[in-house]
Amino acid sequence: MTIAHDDTHLDGAPLDGIRPDDGKAGSAPVTLTMAAALNLALADALTADPEVVVFGEDVGALGGVFRVTDGLTARFGEDRCFDTPLAESGIVGTAVGMAMNGMRPVIEMQFDAFALPAFEQIVSHVAKYGNRTRGQVRMPLVIRIPFGGGIGGVEHHCDSSEAYYAHTPGLTVVCPSTPQDAYSLLRAAIASSDPVVFLEPKKLYWTRGEVDTTHRVEFGSARAARAGRDVTMLAYGTAVPLALEAAEAAAAEGRSVEVIDVRSLSPFDDATVIAAVRATGRAIVIAEAPGYASVASEIQARVSERCFAYLEAPVRKVTGFDVPYAPPKLEHWYLPDVDRVLDAIDTLQWEDES
Repeated sequence: MTIAHDDTHLDGAPLDGIRPDDGKAGSAPVTLTMAAALNLALADALTADPEVVVFGEDVGALGGVFRVTDGLTARFGEDRCFDTPLAESGIVGTAVGMAMNGMRPVIEMQFDAFALPAFEQIVSHVAKYGNRTRGQVRMPLVIRIPFGGGIGGVEHHCDSSEAYYAHTPGLTVVCPSTPQDAYSLLRAAIASSDPVVFLEPKKLYWTRGEVDTTHRVEFGSARAARAGRDVTMLAYGTAVPLALEAAEAAAAEGRSVEVIDVRSLSPFDDATVIAAVRATGRAIVIAEAPGYASVASEIQARVSERCFAYLEAPVRKVTGFDVPYAPPKLEHWYLPDVDRVLDAIDTLQWEDES
């Protein structure tokens, strides 16, 4: 698959690497696309720690399919950011060896379903080495996976496989929805001594937002994206801007909707989510992935168990359908949309409609 790009960074800067003054402590916040925020996080990590290396398919001279690694090879050299053969299991296996020997590899899987040939390595080795060695061998490894739909990608290029990783003990799984969280969560992931699966919503690569490089985010912390009193929407990745759009539409119909960006799938921020749902008494979980045996199902179950006495209605979920991901011209029928979210809100047993 070939995706065309112009001769600039996704933040509009020329293809000559991140400006050297970006990201220094005390510098003013900058407005960046999510892709540029990830690029800056990688550049700052490479600058700060000589043990950090970045590699994967086409991440070197090309700068990655989505230009997330653009300019890094030119700035840091081919020994710090380099291309690999088209062999995902080999990429992960090499990263495991590096991490066991004190390096901090950051690898790219290029597209979500491309990671599946490496799934055995991730589940059997990446996730288990710390437990297998009783903590004597740590695994400071970040697996970057562009995931989700909304870009018109063909088969194997638009999957939502987060449930596989969140289900695997030993893996931290995070998913930003803003440029700020993209920067802060990636810096935290690279600094971690344990493996992190870093899910990057492809549809949001070109969204813009302010990035403060001094801002830190801890794993297991959700983010309040919008205040509301009638119903709480719980979302992550591309579902967050959808939830915010639906909240605006619901406000026009007289419903005050809170939006919580889960952002950390494992570990999960039970405290923030439970407090939010107990306050509103109603909840909807939104995600792109199929709904059966999903992260959305787990969130739905946790909320139902912990907020049962506070709920005015059953917890609903709005997800992708339980079918293989739709082809490009049909994906708008597959992905959750505002109308489906508003329909879910209407089922929440409102007293003024009884």
